[in-house]
Order: sequence, then C-alpha cells, then structure tokens
Amino acid sequence: MSVPKVISEKQILETLPLDGLKILILEDEFLIAMEVEQSCRDYGAADVRICRAIDEIGSEADGSFDFDAAVVDMRLGEATSTDFARALFDAGRPFVFATGYSDAKEMADSFPGVPVVTKPYLGSDLVEALADAVHRKTQMQE
Repeated sequence: MSVPKVISEKQILETLPLDGLKILILEDEFLIAMEVEQSCRDYGAADVRICRAIDEIGSEADGSFDFDAAVVDMRLGEATSTDFARALFDAGRPFVFATGYSDAKEMADSFPGVPVVTKPYLGSDLVEALADAVHRKTQMQE
C-alpha cells in the first residue's frame, strides 16, 4: 500500500499554477478581492484586475476578453453576475465561481463543469480550482 505524497505550500508555490496568466476578479467585497488578488499573484499571475461591479468590466461584458481566466462572485450587492458568467461560459473562457451564494445545484445546472468555491475559502483552494479550469480548457484546445 502506498502512502499519499504530502505536498507543502512551498512546493505548490514553486510550481506557480497561474504562471503568466491575466486574471479578472469580479468581487464586490474589497477585502476579499484584495486577498484573491494576492493569492493569484503569489501563485504566478502576471496581471490581476479587480472589478467590483459589472459596469467596471468594460468591453469584456460584450465577449471581447483581455484576460485568461476569471474569478466571479455570483452576488454583487443587489445585482448578480449571471449574464457575465454566461458570456464567459459561452465563449469557453475558464472561470470559477467564488461565492457565498448557496444554490450550488442551480449553478451546476446552469454552468456545468464550472468550479464553485464557497465562501469562506482558502486562497490555495481558489487558485487550485482556477488552475484546474485553465488546465481543462487548455487540454480541450489541444
């Protein structure tokens, strides 16, 4: 029987799973957005852009994306990011939901295969889900 290999946080950081990627964070809670930004940078992201509302995204809302992957909060105050998430999904852009929104079944039905990381979460869990989404998309393109 083999013993599972334990990977340290340092080893994970050394692999830099987001190496060179441009990440968009759509999160209305500023402190959470800052934590996510730092986690993405710690894991190798070249550029991280925070938007706190849909109207801050700009041209990306019409499907002309200038980022490689996104972290999307489902609820943005009184608004939702459903239409933006649909645009990402339809364009095949990798993203994850990082949300306190509790209806995981609805999200899974509407966005099959899109990872959902529920709040509160560890930065490493979020980065792992995002890196997996990017990796799956890359494999599909090859």
